[in-house]
Amino acid sequence: MENVKCECGHVNPHGTIFCEACGKPVQSEEINQDDKEKKKLLDMRYEGSARRSQTYNKTIVDKIWNFFSSVKVGIWIIVVLLIASALGTIYPQELYIPPTMTPAEFYEQEYGITGRLYYQLGFHNLYGSWWYMILIAMLGISLIICSIDRVVPLYKALKKQGVTRHESFLKRQRVYGKNTVENIDQDFETVKQKLKKKHYSVREENGNILAEKGRFSRWGPYVNHCGLIIFLIGAMLRFVPGMYVDEVLWIREGETASVPGTHGKYYLESERFIVEVYEKGKEKEVFDDAIELAGNGMVVKNYQTDVTLYERTDEIIPGVEPELKKVKSHEIRVNEPLKHDHYAFYQVDYKLNEFSTMSFEMIDKGTNEDFGTITINLRDPQEKYDLGNGYSIELASYFPDFYFNDKGEPATKTKIPNNPAFVFKMYAPDKPDGEISFVAIQQNIEPMGDNKYKMAFAGIEMKNVSGLTVRRDFTLWILAVGGAIFMIGVIQGSYWHHRRIWIQRKNNEVIVAGHTNKNWFGLKNEIRYFLADTGISEPIDQVDAKNKENKEG
Repeated sequence: MENVKCECGHVNPHGTIFCEACGKPVQSEEINQDDKEKKKLLDMRYEGSARRSQTYNKTIVDKIWNFFSSVKVGIWIIVVLLIASALGTIYPQELYIPPTMTPAEFYEQEYGITGRLYYQLGFHNLYGSWWYMILIAMLGISLIICSIDRVVPLYKALKKQGVTRHESFLKRQRVYGKNTVENIDQDFETVKQKLKKKHYSVREENGNILAEKGRFSRWGPYVNHCGLIIFLIGAMLRFVPGMYVDEVLWIREGETASVPGTHGKYYLESERFIVEVYEKGKEKEVFDDAIELAGNGMVVKNYQTDVTLYERTDEIIPGVEPELKKVKSHEIRVNEPLKHDHYAFYQVDYKLNEFSTMSFEMIDKGTNEDFGTITINLRDPQEKYDLGNGYSIELASYFPDFYFNDKGEPATKTKIPNNPAFVFKMYAPDKPDGEISFVAIQQNIEPMGDNKYKMAFAGIEMKNVSGLTVRRDFTLWILAVGGAIFMIGVIQGSYWHHRRIWIQRKNNEVIVAGHTNKNWFGLKNEIRYFLADTGISEPIDQVDAKNKENKEG
């Protein structure tokens, strides 16, 4: 595209609104009167410089650039993100649902059809979904392209702005005035000293003055963008393996479990779980009313897990017992986590008296003779149990959380042993084909007819379960830096203003014009102060004058 040459001789890039050298508008003057009124004041947001998005639109790169450089596109991306984020808060995210059932079962059981739809559309794991990440990436790209598209021409224009400007440029500033002055040199010197006193940067050329201060406030919005981009990068890095871990570990007393999110490097042993409560009559009287309101007469004072952290020292091979080295022991309480190697283990929940093992005896129903006892680990049951002397038990089916489904068949709601039930096949020397017995809590059913043998309940062992959250976050400092830079941009753009005052002489006439990016009242007050005690008239606010004229008309 051809460049545009101004009458002053300066060649401006295509798309420039007014000349970079003298400020004369380079737009065609062949416009009707209404357009002249609309275009009377110059658009000084980007100093009239040509923006790439308004200049090139031929290649696919140009079209992509122009799409993301649009503020409207950026706003719509933010709106879509806000709507999606709001929908993600209607029901709890998968991370916060009970671990006792699958997400599909939980959402449908708790919230019905809407819950099932919520799960199927992927809102249960919204903030880690691929399409949500794409929206975040699009917002980041929009911020980057919007900033580059505007900050580069703005920087170039402000850097090369001249002192002496074309009169048409000055006339089309919002604050403008022109009058005849007798003692121009003396008045200019007075004004110049006052400008310097107010910390303006004063430049002179051919007897003309350009006073400027607060230019750095123009970069405030772009500093905001930089902060937001860094913040978004930190948020996206949370989905890079190793950068962010937020896992839940349910561990039983006496159990040693691999720590999720550590890839088998660390193991945690729960030595003991403790719950301490406030009891009515045993605490200070002021607590009695609160304890009474609790309903059961007790309020939890403290719950903690005494643990030992181990590190695996051998190579990770599936099926091979790990060789562990003790790292440290710790009492994990609420807000008192175990910390090691940037990992933190927080106490967040617990479950008392979960079924751990059940024992059963194989008994002859006629003679009550006992042929042996089996103990079933409810978390990891065996398939066969040998009682000796030709007697054995086969665990044909196991239902940890037993119930009858819609078809009247036994099924399990979850993998947690809340209501265990078993289908046993009992073998004896006189029953080589075995007998089948269905055993649940307070139930012993013989579906194939009367059996000679039965499985009698012999005992149960329960354990307390501790709910821990495992966290590791290498992105926190990136988020903090992004947030701090964003706030610097907010302060920079809010509490400082970019003000410019042009004072030019032409024979015995003086032209005064001013511009600011905000707070016109403050600029006009400062100009009034600078021109006091001089023969230079105070300029008028052309917008206020036009509004007043419209009201009177």
